[in-house]
Amino acid sequence: MPYLCRDSRPQLPTLPGAARPTHSSGKAYEELKQECLCRGVLFEDPDFPACSSSLFFSEKLPIPFVWKRPPDIVDDPKFILGGATRTDICQGDLGDCWLLAAIASLTLNEKTLARVVPLDQNFGPDYAGIFHFQFWQHNEWLDVVIDDRLPTFKGRLVFLHSAERNEFWSALLEKAYAKLNGSYEALKGGSTIEAMEDFTGGVGEMYEIKKAPDNFYEILEKALKRCSMVGCSIDTSCAAESEAKTPFGLIKGHAYSVTGIDEVTYRGRQVQLIRIRNPWGQVEWNGPWSDKMKFEDFKVHFDKVEICNLTPDALEDNTAHKWEVTIHQGSWVRGSTAGGCRNFLETFWTNPQIKLHLTEKDDGQDDCTFIAALMQKDRRKLKKLGAKMLTIGYSIYESPGRDGHLGKDFFRYHHSKARSKTYINLREVSNRFKLPPGDYILVPSTFEPHQEADFCLRIFSEKKAITEDLDENVAIDLPEPLNPIPSPQETEEEKQFRALFEQISGKDMEIAAEELEYVLNAVLKKTKNIKFKNLSLISCRNIISLMDTNGNGKLEFSEFKVFWEKMKKWINIFLQFDFDKSGSMSSYELRSALKAAGYQLNNYLLQLIVLRYSDEQFQIEFDDFLNCIIRLENASRVFQALSVKNKEFINLNIGEFINLAMNI
Repeated sequence: MPYLCRDSRPQLPTLPGAARPTHSSGKAYEELKQECLCRGVLFEDPDFPACSSSLFFSEKLPIPFVWKRPPDIVDDPKFILGGATRTDICQGDLGDCWLLAAIASLTLNEKTLARVVPLDQNFGPDYAGIFHFQFWQHNEWLDVVIDDRLPTFKGRLVFLHSAERNEFWSALLEKAYAKLNGSYEALKGGSTIEAMEDFTGGVGEMYEIKKAPDNFYEILEKALKRCSMVGCSIDTSCAAESEAKTPFGLIKGHAYSVTGIDEVTYRGRQVQLIRIRNPWGQVEWNGPWSDKMKFEDFKVHFDKVEICNLTPDALEDNTAHKWEVTIHQGSWVRGSTAGGCRNFLETFWTNPQIKLHLTEKDDGQDDCTFIAALMQKDRRKLKKLGAKMLTIGYSIYESPGRDGHLGKDFFRYHHSKARSKTYINLREVSNRFKLPPGDYILVPSTFEPHQEADFCLRIFSEKKAITEDLDENVAIDLPEPLNPIPSPQETEEEKQFRALFEQISGKDMEIAAEELEYVLNAVLKKTKNIKFKNLSLISCRNIISLMDTNGNGKLEFSEFKVFWEKMKKWINIFLQFDFDKSGSMSSYELRSALKAAGYQLNNYLLQLIVLRYSDEQFQIEFDDFLNCIIRLENASRVFQALSVKNKEFINLNIGEFINLAMNI
């Protein structure tokens, strides 16, 4: 299925509580549950069945797993026992510690936890073997329904489980997240920030503490005031160091939670403190100030900090210091909008472009602070089909002050004002910037051209920022159609055409499509400045459809002369963009070539044309270019004729629509 551009207009975050049901039946959790209760059966989920395909897609089962429901594992199962805490998160035989660290952080925020894990679920009288969880995905909340059959071995859960054998919320949450991503195996390997975002709808930032900016304390302080999720960790240099204990009581490779930051007066001096929590066990920092370690000590002993900044919809209404956020959905499509990074100048300009208006300075500052987060969508879900994380990033340019998609020359002669730190194969690349008020152009891209993916671009700003897609408005600028009129004196070229016409058509001087094919190929073969394969019969039929004024399916000599003037213009345009004079142009140049011919098209229409007319190497030969441009003019002329009252719309019944389609 080819990628096509999605609606890329700025979108507001989805409101809380508006989770969309995702079950294939179209039914929501409550309806499915009531059906099971009425029928007296336990729910079995056909979308994520209790079989090996839900477990692994590239591995064989290492042991004979048995799927069991909690009442078949213990006598008195509970959904949540004594509140959701860090001890409910014990890793099983799956490499998803990144997910477990995020779940541990989730337990620190009751409001956020209650959205992801609806608390009105239990194994009581209305138990029906069905549970549901809510996750954020690309600007919407999804409600994921599962049955409670869990993989076991010798009566014990194989994957995530609670320290209490009869508590099951964490195991069921992991199953729902596995279903969201296609299988349990799809959860192997990842970043804690990825799951944090899926639990909150927030946007992630990662800082290497030793390279953190001077205002790092202020960044953490603001994040915690906004109720953001903050984690920290100590790097390991090898697998053997994982879980190694430092002399100060810290554990390498573990994800800690940052729960507070403050300044206190100690012996007449201001001391910056930071409070951290180890969600994995009882091993604690044994240096000065206990858990409330000095910020300077924190910077010495820890290596990374991950911040999940919450969107306004994830905060209480009365929470101060909210972010402003706008979201764009888009696609990189081979041959049209998958231009690669700035290293590939010939195609870089064809990437989607988003205009960013920064109008309000930060409080007490001269600049505007914002985070730009570029996410490639559904790559984990597509693992089973062989998809990998693409290497992605973005560049930010100062706007030249004109509307419309910026062309190649702009990027040839202008340097970026800011860009993502690196192109990297993570689900999301995000960075914080400070720029003066003004207008900027953000260009998201993959590192290599021709790589396809859907993406989501989010802009988080301290103050209100306005974004708009720089996709073109569809506009047609064609000259008035010429009427066939006899020339007072024929040119030498016209005399040659007349002689050829008489030879082919006879006395009536009219030719059909097959005869036109012969005429054009005979003439064009003598044209030295263009290389091409023979024009097709389809192209010639389209030419007659465009130029035939009396509807007899043939072309008169006077009609052919008008067409030939158009043909010469189209040949010149094609030669202008056939840079290597090979007889074909790159599909990435099609936007400019069509604009030169009077057609300003948006990304979606360009993608349709590229899919139809380019070859596997994203090249368009002259016959395909001619066929394309004739159909465009034919469609435009018909539209102009039908849009008498309103130049932007036409109304057609089914018969008129079929007539229109057949004639184009």
